[in-house]
Order: sequence, then C-alpha cells, then structure tokens
Amino acid sequence: MINTKAYGFGVFISSVDHYFHLPQAFRASIMSIKNQKRLFKEASQILKGNTWEDRYTVPSANLYPYQWNWDSGFVAMGFAHFDVSRAIREMESLFEGQWENGMLPHIVFHSKEQEGYFPGPSYWESKKVEAAPRHVETSGITQPPVHGFILERILDLHPDNEEVKAFAKAFYPKILKLHRYFYDYRDPKREGLAFIFHPWASGRDNSPLWDDLVRTIPIKPGDIPSYKRYDNLKADPSERPSDKDYDIYVYLMELGKRHQYNGKLIAKESPFLVQDTLFNAMLIRSNDALINIGSTLGIDTKEVQEWNKQSKKAFDTKLWVDSLETYAPYDLQNNRHIDLKEIGAFTALYAGIPSKERALKLKEYIASLADRPEGFRVMPSFDPDHKIFNPRKYWKGPIWPQMNWLVYQGLNRYGFNGTANQVKSDFIDLVDKLGFYEYFDPRKSVADQLDHGYGGDHFSWTAAVVLDFIANS
Repeated sequence: MINTKAYGFGVFISSVDHYFHLPQAFRASIMSIKNQKRLFKEASQILKGNTWEDRYTVPSANLYPYQWNWDSGFVAMGFAHFDVSRAIREMESLFEGQWENGMLPHIVFHSKEQEGYFPGPSYWESKKVEAAPRHVETSGITQPPVHGFILERILDLHPDNEEVKAFAKAFYPKILKLHRYFYDYRDPKREGLAFIFHPWASGRDNSPLWDDLVRTIPIKPGDIPSYKRYDNLKADPSERPSDKDYDIYVYLMELGKRHQYNGKLIAKESPFLVQDTLFNAMLIRSNDALINIGSTLGIDTKEVQEWNKQSKKAFDTKLWVDSLETYAPYDLQNNRHIDLKEIGAFTALYAGIPSKERALKLKEYIASLADRPEGFRVMPSFDPDHKIFNPRKYWKGPIWPQMNWLVYQGLNRYGFNGTANQVKSDFIDLVDKLGFYEYFDPRKSVADQLDHGYGGDHFSWTAAVVLDFIANS
C-alpha cells in the first residue's frame, strides 16, 4: 500500500522508497504533484516576503517598491488561497488611494519617496488635485479594472465565510464607484467603451500597439522636465522600454498634470486617446462580477446591467476587425483601429463578449501557436509573425503571468478546456524551470536553455497566478 497524505491541491508520497518502487509513468505524475507542492510553498513565501507593514504588497521590491493597482488585485486572489484576512487587507489598502470621483490610481504611495524609483510621489503632485485623497499620495493614471472579478473570486473561494461576505458587501460600492468613473469621465460619446490616455494605463506599457501612435507625438525642448530612469539600471536594459518611449510617457504624464488628471479635459487635447481591448474587457468582466455578487448579496444591479449591455455590444461591434479575425484597440484621435494581433484581444473571451463563431477563431489562433513546429509556449503577448515581435522585450512578445491567467479563464468559459490547460501548463512549466519572474521567453528552444526568466524576480503576481492555478488543478 502506498502511504500518501493530502495537501489541499493533491496527494503526495510520504516515503521516498515508496516513490521509487512506483511505475515510471505514475512516478512522473507524482513528481508533478511534488513540484506543485514546492511551487505552492514558494509562491506563498514570495507574497509574504513582498508584503510591507502587513497590509500591502509590492510587485517586486527591487523594481517596483510601492503598491500597484491591478497587481494588488491578483495578489489578493493569491492570498485568498491561504490567508483570506490578508487578501482583504490588500484590497482595502489599495482603495485607500481611491479619488473622490472614483478613479483608482495605478500606484498608491503608502511609503515615503524612495531613492531609485521614477516617477515617485513628488512627481505626480496628486495632493494639488481636489479629488485626490489627502492622507496618501498617488499617481494620476489608472490601470485595468480587475477588482470586480477578483472580489468575486475571493467570495467563490470562501462562500461560507462571514468575514468575506461582510467585506464584499462593504467593498462593493467602492468598485461600483470606480466603474461609474469610467462611464462618466472616460466615455465622452457614451458608447460604453472607456478610453485611456497613457500607455501605462493599458497595463502593457511599451506594447507594439502604441508604437505608431507615439511616433506622431512631437516633443519640443521644454515640453518635458529632466528626469532620471532607474528601471533600466535594475534590470537588463535590452528588456526594458527605450528612452524614447519614456520621453513619451513623461510627456503624457505632464499633459495629465496640466489638466489635473481631468478625463474630460484630457480628451480634448491628448494625442493618445485609445479604447483599449484589455482595459474594456476587464471593465466588462468586472461588471459581470458585480452583477453576480449583487444577486448573491441582495444588491440592486440595474445600473451595472445597463452599462454592460451597452459595453458588450459596443466592444463586439466596434473593436472586431475582420481582416485580423480578432479584436483591436480603437484610436479615437485618428478614428481608426490599431490593426495588430496582440494578447489583450483574447481577454474578450473571459468577458464573454464574442459569439461562439468568433470565440472559435480566437481559440484556433492560440492553438495554432502551440502547434507550430518552431515551438512556442502559449501565449506570447504579441504576434510572433510580425517584424516588431521581440520575445525578450517587455510587452513586445514575452509570456506574462496575469495574461495567461486571463486567457485561461476565457478559454474555459467557452468550453475550450484542452487549449486552456495548455496555456496553464506552459506557464507552470516556465515558472518551474525558470523561477518566479516578471515575464518569460515564449520560444521553447530558447527558454529551455535559460536559467531564469526576464524582468523582476520574486514577482508577486507570478506567485499569485501559480497559487490559483495549482489550487484548481
């Protein structure tokens, strides 16, 4: 008889002697479980190690020493698997930075200005903005609104926990206020699609999606202040955005400051005004979550249902591009699609936007990448057939943890379970081989020769995604 013990997400062998007397195929299966146990433990330790003051978690202590918006959403999901009270504190500390108008900044600066990070709290000047909080400094832009479906995930993991139910009921209005901000301040034509005015707000800073658009932005002497980058001193510069990219980022931040981050005023002037696929898919999916949570907790969701009915239709009709057989962001200033294949489009699956026919096209594209003879793990963040594709450089092509989680959830939603499992197993395999890094090379022939991933190490949302994937294996 084999002596085994339960460990939450599977069974592991308690005796090494027993293990080596098992058939080879079963040994491989057990080894996978043993690896999952190890990864689960490492991921938990990373989240705990990246936690400051026992209330908020930094993405990576070296590269990103503050609290980030959508990072903390995934972090809360990760903590919910082993410390739900800590998951609740993560969400609460993030929303301490919410503005009076509902905007949730992409960085909350709980700690003082730290040497070695730009742009820090003094740059953004949030306290000069009437709507910004007085007790904590923040940035002036936002990020993809994942918080609705993260709250839903925490509730799903703890359906009978009274602390979680009470938290969800008290927290619901804050997420609702955030969504209302997007429809009131970021949808000037009342289409049901919110715009972003900075690449960082997309969550995909230097994606090739933005390359042609940012090249059209002229920067004259005096348009931007002098500044010093630190990110390319702490990570391989070849993997980071270029100096030209950063000049554009600073220019757009300066525009935001000039208008005190008022979305309605920015919309009249900003050369970068985009209805992004990922951003709006996350808003729609989080609307769905608010509707589901409201139904469970007895909260009126009529307003959210009206938003989502319009948003889903607008996304599916306006952002679909027949020639690409996928969705693409829309450039509002130039009235055109940004016609590139990029991972944000595929998160529409998680939001339940495409018809079965369109969903099948999205799934078949992902499957085709996995089946290529040259060997790709799925899913690269950008089209590997495009000349701009760079599998090492930030958002130009690498695999990103949170994006694989979103694509996995979307594929499962439409019943494409085999492809979903490929997305999950490819990611777990990379972390197992290369560590808890920020992002990874999608080329099997290259990644299998490396000894680590790219970007920051001991990365929080990488750990969070591993925890959720393993717990649901």
